[in-house]
Amino acid sequence: MGMSLADRVRSAVAALMHATGESQTDLAAALGVSQGQVSRRQSGAAAWSLDDCEAVAKHFGIDVLDLMAGPTRASESLPDLRRRALGRRAPGDGSVVREGVAR
Repeated sequence: MGMSLADRVRSAVAALMHATGESQTDLAAALGVSQGQVSRRQSGAAAWSLDDCEAVAKHFGIDVLDLMAGPTRASESLPDLRRRALGRRAPGDGSVVREGVAR
């Protein structure tokens, strides 16, 4: 059998935070809870409630069912505008390129 629902949600939240570059502190502020509460939920010491799942999904702009399906589907559902701009160095001059624009 695969991952439990609780494991899928924790993995999906971690994947979404990674994809957006958000920290537990950022997510906690958006949800109106403490960073410690997010940490406990992510470590499995406390569970993400259904209301929490709805709030997390809304924050990331995805459907709650995609969140519950696990990290792959949650990440694939993430709107492009919510993804962090992954910087890379432009050849030769050391400037950072984001979305095709050298800075």
